[in-house]
Amino acid sequence: MSEELLYWQALNRAMDAELAADASVFTLGEDVGLYGGSYRVTEGLYAKYGEWRIRDTPISENSFTGLGVGAALVGLRPVVEIMTINFMLLALDSIINAAAKIPFMSGGQFPMPLVVRVPGGVAHQLGAQHSQRLEYTLMNVPGLRIAVPSTPQDAYWQLRQAIVSDEPIILLEHELLYFSKGPVDVLAEAPPMHRALVRREGRDLTIVSYSRHAVLSQEAAAELSKEGIEAEVIDLRSLKPIDWDTCAASLEKTHRMLVVEEDCRFAGAGAEIVATLTDRCFDALDAPLQRLAGLDISTPFNGALEAATIPQVPDIVAAARELFRPTLGNKAETKTAPGPKSTSSGQTAAGVAQATPAAPKTAPLETARAPKVAMAAAGKDAPAPTVKPAAALSKGAPAPAAKPAAAPGKTADARRPSPKPSPKGQRR
Repeated sequence: MSEELLYWQALNRAMDAELAADASVFTLGEDVGLYGGSYRVTEGLYAKYGEWRIRDTPISENSFTGLGVGAALVGLRPVVEIMTINFMLLALDSIINAAAKIPFMSGGQFPMPLVVRVPGGVAHQLGAQHSQRLEYTLMNVPGLRIAVPSTPQDAYWQLRQAIVSDEPIILLEHELLYFSKGPVDVLAEAPPMHRALVRREGRDLTIVSYSRHAVLSQEAAAELSKEGIEAEVIDLRSLKPIDWDTCAASLEKTHRMLVVEEDCRFAGAGAEIVATLTDRCFDALDAPLQRLAGLDISTPFNGALEAATIPQVPDIVAAARELFRPTLGNKAETKTAPGPKSTSSGQTAAGVAQATPAAPKTAPLETARAPKVAMAAAGKDAPAPTVKPAAALSKGAPAPAAKPAAAPGKTADARRPSPKPSPKGQRR
């Protein structure tokens, strides 16, 4: 039977279950003991299991992460909590040069049952040094696995799966998801930890994302549905390895794909996804795969500017609409183009303009930015349809670009809503 839990409560339940099941499991990090963790994930565990298994550490990320590596080498199952992914930079020596490489360098003689939990992402005005997304750094490290749960149920499943694994696993937890709520069934059978899930079925295009933006993508798909565009949404749940089969199956069905990520666009996860799926599914594409990502700048402290640096729901809607527009235009031309005796440009353009949804006249900051800055195609615009009406084929026919009609739906507010309640506190 499922119950409604907050994201942090689901992680807490998973930790409790594994601590009770295996005496070799313990957790360590800053404020995980008496304080209960910066995001309450270890709340109540210190009183239940004692200071030996719920270990507070000094502010020394590389040292206590290295301690976790050593503990894993002697048969324990440590769960290291780093207060924020920004501080993980100090622990990369232990993670990259030790945890990720010792199993390989020992010829498999030493497994590495280590879990590193790290909150990250753009939260609520935490400034440039506390708002980073470092998945692109971790994805380039052979030997590491990366899970990115977006729901309380996945948080519960994937933490338990990570703890029982014999490989080093990074669990990336978005800071704005800790107070999101969802059903959790502790008895339900979990899918494989690195399996992507189709969160919403669709036929017109596929939206691929992960972590918090998998949630925002589902909201965007609901808005697109009001316009008659049915988007399929895939939540990757894992960035290393990536479930290519699920992504490819969806792309072969919809023939168009938009990859959405909060991280910076340059050399991000989306670049790898687009490159691999273009190679694998090229013959199935009706348009180049496109990316929508964060701007390549440090995150501002100002709330409005912070919101403008990463994709919001209106950005995703606008990018998906733009990707799907050639199909809508094709349908409009077929339905409304005049016959051979009437080929005036005014008639043709008006038909396309009336049938093709367009962006709102007054677009919010992030919506206006998305097609020009944060979203770019992997090549030129989608190829024109094979068969066009006579008016469109006539020499010198003007582009169907009459004054667009207003898009259906509401014009989105440029400002982000206030996030969930702030965590118990950052220590730096």
